[in-house]
Amino acid sequence: MAIPRQLPNAITIVRILCAPIFLWMLLADGGADGPLRWWAAALFIVAIATDGIDGYLARRYEVVTDLGKLLDPIADKALTGCAFVGLSILGELPVWVTALVLVREIGITVHRLVVASSHVVAAAWMGKLKTVAQAVALSLALLPLWTIVGEWIHVVNAAMMWIAVILTVASGLDYVVTEIRGSRRGARGVRS
Repeated sequence: MAIPRQLPNAITIVRILCAPIFLWMLLADGGADGPLRWWAAALFIVAIATDGIDGYLARRYEVVTDLGKLLDPIADKALTGCAFVGLSILGELPVWVTALVLVREIGITVHRLVVASSHVVAAAWMGKLKTVAQAVALSLALLPLWTIVGEWIHVVNAAMMWIAVILTVASGLDYVVTEIRGSRRGARGVRS
């Protein structure tokens, strides 16, 4: 079965467009644990889960594009960034956590865009692991599970968020080190 060449990119663009809708839904009722909170969490989970679908389709049908490699991490960052910001606005996540994550995410995204004309930096394994950890931690934080299972779920949420933050910092450092090594190799190659 053939698929349209741009279907994976279209899915990625829809994920980007879901980010502001999700944020509005999360904040619309002031963070109450009512239906909008559940719908916001569900939209986030579905949108972040489709990350695997667009990548799978692109690889499976050999329609991987430079645009897709560039847009895919932007979609992840738009969704997770909106979730971090929303949770901080609601007072459910310390602002310093959101600031730390956003500095890492925006810095790497800007770098990717700057170097896009010379080479496309695809997501590395540690960046993918970081995205999964963030997706799980944010999903748990967004779902008002405490209304069903009790307050103990906050301990699980905090542990998952710490794991996500640690992986965010570690993957950011890994990215910087990899890019520095790559530029040094490139500089040596130019001199030869």
